[in-house]
Amino acid sequence: METRSMKIQSKANKSITMDVIPGHFATNHSHVNYYVDLSSIKTRHKMAKEVADLLCSKYFDTTAIDTIICLEGTEMIGAFLANALSQGGHVKMNSGKDINVITPEQNSNNQMIFRDNTQKIIYDKNVLLLMASASTGKTIDRSVECIEYYSGVLVGIAAIFSATREVKELPVNAIFTEKDIHNYKTFKPGECENCTKGRKLEAIINSYGYSKI
Repeated sequence: METRSMKIQSKANKSITMDVIPGHFATNHSHVNYYVDLSSIKTRHKMAKEVADLLCSKYFDTTAIDTIICLEGTEMIGAFLANALSQGGHVKMNSGKDINVITPEQNSNNQMIFRDNTQKIIYDKNVLLLMASASTGKTIDRSVECIEYYSGVLVGIAAIFSATREVKELPVNAIFTEKDIHNYKTFKPGECENCTKGRKLEAIINSYGYSKI
């Protein structure tokens, strides 16, 4: 698989790159024809900071943010983003704030939860949801339900890669979209073109990586 890997640069900042591998892959919710590898962005602090600075520009002047909820290994980006948002002069929306950065726990039913000691940084707070990738939007929907359950106020959704444009009338601000990947497609499992053509699945993929079949 790795021999087919292609590197794609962000149009907004060429120092930000992601790797993609064409093929036939299954996620928890869909089948896709590309595996999007974001591990370098999530683990290299210089690139993570570049991503955070780029995302910051979407919210710096317009959106008050108290808490950043990080999904799928985006905690380092979240920390850089909180720092970037809190910088600037007194006219900036989040200047001088001590912004919370947190990751939800997954319970045995795969539900996102926050324990009693952390619920206070969600309750009645302006929340920015930060995630690695969104191919179908189902993870976003589940996250929004969690935020609403704990009485948080969702004010923004940010991602490194997203094929989803909008959720709850909020734009999904992404560094990369499906338009950056030639002929990127996502399918419901029963409607997959590759399955119809008899092409076997190559790997199970999620935000942590892939496992070959």
